[in-house]
Order: sequence, then C-alpha cells, then structure tokens
Amino acid sequence: MLVGKTNLHEFAFGTTNEESAFGPARNPHDPTRSPGGSSGGSAASVAAGMALASLGTDTGGSIRIPAAACGTVGLKPTFDELPTDGVIPLSRTMDHLGPLAKTVTDTWYVFRALHGGTHPKLPEAQPARHLRLAIPRPYFCDLLDDSVRSRFDAAVTALRAAGASINDTELRRTDLIAPAYLHIVFGDAAAYHGPTLDAVPDRYTRPVRLRLEMARYVLAEDYVRALQVRQWLRHEVDVALRGYDALLLPTLPIPAPSLGAASVRIGTRDEPVRNVMLRLTQLFNLTGHPAISIPCGVTEEGLPCGLQLVGTRMQADTLLYVARAVENTLDES
Repeated sequence: MLVGKTNLHEFAFGTTNEESAFGPARNPHDPTRSPGGSSGGSAASVAAGMALASLGTDTGGSIRIPAAACGTVGLKPTFDELPTDGVIPLSRTMDHLGPLAKTVTDTWYVFRALHGGTHPKLPEAQPARHLRLAIPRPYFCDLLDDSVRSRFDAAVTALRAAGASINDTELRRTDLIAPAYLHIVFGDAAAYHGPTLDAVPDRYTRPVRLRLEMARYVLAEDYVRALQVRQWLRHEVDVALRGYDALLLPTLPIPAPSLGAASVRIGTRDEPVRNVMLRLTQLFNLTGHPAISIPCGVTEEGLPCGLQLVGTRMQADTLLYVARAVENTLDES
C-alpha cells in the first residue's frame, strides 16, 4: 500500500534536503539537523516509522547519505540494474533507483519486487567467519569526524572478533574522483535542465538555479576526459574487489549536519558540507558498483552512523547477502 510522496532536495541536486518547494525535511533523531539528501524524506519517513520502506534515487550518494544520517538501510544497485523510467534525471549516466528500509531483509524484498522476474527466497545469513572484506585506505578513512571513526572502528573490531577476514587495500588516483564526478553530473544536468532554465528560471530555488547556471560552463573536452577517468576508476574498483566479497568503509564522514550549515569542522579543518557528504559515496556512482549503507551505531549525541559495503557489478543480490551477515554481527555485538 502506498503511503505518500516524500520530500527531497530539489531535482535531487543536493545532499542536505534543505532546498525544496515544500521546505526542508528534518532528521527524526534531531529536527534541527539534516536528514541527508537528496532522498532525505525517504529516509526520514522510514526512520520515523511512517512506512516499512521507501524509494530514492542516488546520483552521488542520495540513497546512502540519508540512510546513514537517519539510521536506515539504503541500497544503490548496480547502474542500470533497476530501470529509472519516470524518474526526472539529474545525470542519465549516474542516476540509480533503489530502496530504503529498516533492515537488510526488508530492503532485499523491495529490491526483488522492483527487479521483477523470479523472487528467490533470501538465503540464511552466512556466518561472519566466511566474509572477506577490504577497507580502502587511506582516502576513504583519512577525513572522518572522531565520532564516526569510533563507530567505524568498533564495527571493524566486532566483525574481526566474529571471524571475518578484513584487510586493507588502496585505490589509486583518488584525487580524480571529485573532479570527474563534478564534470559529468554538471554536464548531464545542464543538458537536461537547459531549456527549462531558459524558460522559467525563477521556478527553481536560487541555490539550485545557480548550480545549474554554473554547470553550463563545463567544456566538452573536460566532460570527455571525465568519462575516460570514469572507465579507469571502474577498473580500479574491480581490481580492489578481486578476492573479496565487498569493500568496507564509512558512508558519511560526519554525523547529520545542522540545517543551514555551509561548512563543518573535521579535526582542525573546515570543509564545505556538500563536498564532505559526497566524499565517500560519489565514486561508486561513477563506477556503477552496487553499494549499501547499514546502521553501525550512534554518536554520543544520539546521531546515527552508517557503514558502507560495495560489491561486484551486477551482483546486488550477493551484496545484500553480505550486508545481512554484517548486520547480524553488529546487532549481536
């Protein structure tokens, strides 16, 4: 049974869910904080108990970011694994559709319903001792809020104590991730929104309109180079996954930020909120690998933290089996 439509960041072009014709969605754990975005209303509705599950879209983390901020499960399948018919695009080359729910099991059932075809029964969760996981360091672990680092380290400790094999790995040229992502998403967004932006610019909220106007300055040569970088990064992630069931990393470097915050402090550094919130998720939109965020505890302020698992392309089912085993282990720790 459909319950209703949820709020989101306008045209899915943001990470905080503040810019919307209906006003901001709010985090159920602290209404002064963002629920994450762009699918913030989807995560907030599940976290608040309004619905068993919800749908979201993910172009740079927009399912996983709000899932982590609100303490739900959020799945971004492989690129093109689920159709995006009827979805207003932000980036036709990076948009993903996926479910959010309270548990991995509920997420699996919604994913299978969306996937169509046969609906195999969800296998029993494998013991953690069968898991082979890799943590991509240093980039994905070097800029974390202390509270997030503490919860991530505790999750790794619990998994190792349960017998999981966890090693470190490294992805090369992580400095290329953000520029490649930005050039592609800006180029794609400008191509879709250009005619509407010309016709009715005032119908957009000001921050989104300015972002789209800036997107028009992406050069064709930079867009093509970004596509080439994406192919190379996809190969890098494929190589990193060889011999492992999944990559293991935090979903968000910070707990949910305050509504209206333009920057956040991590250690001694002030960082733009949007850059920080995309940092650990946007790569897997570039490469198309399936990724899921599951809860891994709360900070001293009671704000949820998310644990991200990344799997082999076109094997979202397998990633969900791994996520269920991790979820069970963390629940028991």
